[in-house]
Amino acid sequence: MNMSVNIAGVEWKNPVTVASGTFGSGTEYSEFADLNKLGAVTTKGVANVPWAGNPTPRVAEVYGGMLNAVGLQNPGIELFCKRDIPFLKQYDTKIIVNVCGHSTEEYVAVVERLADEPVDLLEINISCPNVKEGGIAFGQDPKAVEAITKEMKRHAKQPVIMKLSPNVTDITEMARAAEAGGADALSLINTITGMKIDVNRRKFVLANQTGGMSGPAIHPVAVRMVYQTAKAVNVPIIGMGGIMNADDAIEMILAGATAVSVGTANFTDPTVTEKIVAGIGEYMKKYHVNDIKELIGAVS
Repeated sequence: MNMSVNIAGVEWKNPVTVASGTFGSGTEYSEFADLNKLGAVTTKGVANVPWAGNPTPRVAEVYGGMLNAVGLQNPGIELFCKRDIPFLKQYDTKIIVNVCGHSTEEYVAVVERLADEPVDLLEINISCPNVKEGGIAFGQDPKAVEAITKEMKRHAKQPVIMKLSPNVTDITEMARAAEAGGADALSLINTITGMKIDVNRRKFVLANQTGGMSGPAIHPVAVRMVYQTAKAVNVPIIGMGGIMNADDAIEMILAGATAVSVGTANFTDPTVTEKIVAGIGEYMKKYHVNDIKELIGAVS
């Protein structure tokens, strides 16, 4: 039974990784989950300099998931290269570094710094606010998506995954723009913008007012967007959004994803990714599927 998948020339032993920002850089979870069992580990977003993130409170529970406005707090690329990459290299898993920035120059600085580091793939988080364009996210304008993708490809030594925002009218327009810019793969969906109000205090629950909604409530939206995107482009897709168990992961693969990324579920069960890998294997046995590639986009 073959569970390996190939993303932009990088062979994963199985199609399961973790969503950026839900797993630290593996360090916080290594005592609960065996990182050797994951196809890849995706790190928390890394910027060219340390980011403090947003004021607190930054996380709130909502029906079927959570809101977060952490604001990509991270220690910056230098500490990341010194501490987190050597830690992850101890494990038999691929390393995907999630890159963030407020301007194209900031993204380029991180991508160039990673050129000679032993990491396998770069995931570019284009849901960051583009400060030069008045704060609209890079990922909400197809011209900006194509331009930043081109720029990443010019500087990157590793294959480039563009992480798409669902907060757009037409996800396929953004996907095609990333493909036109030379993206090697796409990951989707990032969080959906939401809000929660404390009715007794008549105050916003999050200091930032809005936050990114993740968790099982967004899963059907994510499956639909992955399906539409798979029909629109020819690059591999890493599907994510509310995957809580193996069935959710298989649903993403049937919709057209080559690999899947598990996020919010890690907070309720730190061992969930291992269970999902095992569950995909059981499904393949049950339905006599010899190679996971037979399932990619197999919905009819």
